Amino acid sequence: MSSSSITRQTVTAFVSAGVFVVLAVLVAVVPVPYVTWSPGQARDVLAAGSEPIITISGTPTYPTSGQLDLTVVSTTTADSRLSLPQALVAYWRPHHDALPREAIYPPGKSVEDVESDDAEMMVDAQDDAVVAALRADGERVDLLPAVTSVTIGSPAQNRLRPGDLVVSVGGTTTSTLESVQAAVRRAEADVPLEFVVLRDKVRTEVSVEPKAQAAGGGVQIGITIGTGYSYGPRISYDLGQRIGGPSAGLVFALAIYDKLTPGELLAGQHVAGTGTIDPSGTVGGIGGIQEKIAGAEQAGATTFLVPAPNCADLAGVRTSMRLVRVATLTDAIESVRALGSGAPSQQLPTC
Repeated sequence: MSSSSITRQTVTAFVSAGVFVVLAVLVAVVPVPYVTWSPGQARDVLAAGSEPIITISGTPTYPTSGQLDLTVVSTTTADSRLSLPQALVAYWRPHHDALPREAIYPPGKSVEDVESDDAEMMVDAQDDAVVAALRADGERVDLLPAVTSVTIGSPAQNRLRPGDLVVSVGGTTTSTLESVQAAVRRAEADVPLEFVVLRDKVRTEVSVEPKAQAAGGGVQIGITIGTGYSYGPRISYDLGQRIGGPSAGLVFALAIYDKLTPGELLAGQHVAGTGTIDPSGTVGGIGGIQEKIAGAEQAGATTFLVPAPNCADLAGVRTSMRLVRVATLTDAIESVRALGSGAPSQQLPTC
């Protein structure tokens, strides 16, 4: 074999090795359009202490016992990127997953937009949980039109606020969304229009000066109106960390109901769960159910409340916890109460 042929082989080997190293580096550092899901840390929403997660005033409350865990999924943040090896490891690890990025973070939305959306969904979930729990306890809840947004630069900016419950407009009592809209349509441009609103349960008078619309006639004040709720108790939340989305609604509602009603609903049990909730108490499905079950089991829960729509997502789940199917807040209350009274778990609804 000639020295020239050995030299060509050596060069080829070095070039191949160099290409391999470059490709390996690229695979390791070039981001891929995926995010990871993994079990997050469970939080006991009934935990006592100097800073409870749920605080209730303005109505009698009762002692609770046991532990009721809010479960979350730990997700790759919107402003971070994932490499291919990281995505593959997450895909193959138990109780982890790798999902297309657009399934979690819609294209075209900034990090700030995503965080704002998550925070807004959490606030809505908290509000709906309060209404559902109060109704389950037989408390009076009144429907009122509510300001849902205020346009920047509009006549209503710095006067009306999102969350204001509209009692009257221009001296006319407004009990529906349509009555607010009708009262605004009757207003005159540049003539102050008086609003009476409930703001943080305090009756407040606000004057807004409508402006003529550029086209189509009429006036505009720059608000959108939706449905709000008026009730007696004050209920506030302090999670102490950034948690977004609507999936804690069921757990919040169950915790509020336990605090508002005599007797200890959990009776010392360690229960975890997840699920959205609407003001009527209907429980909705969520994402990451398997990761949340794994997180609850790691936290020591013995029962997990599964939203009925998520039953189809439990294929392959192995857990020592009781998985209880719930379609409504009433289902959850009855199942937890039954377990607390010693009822056999076989009698409870499952997926």
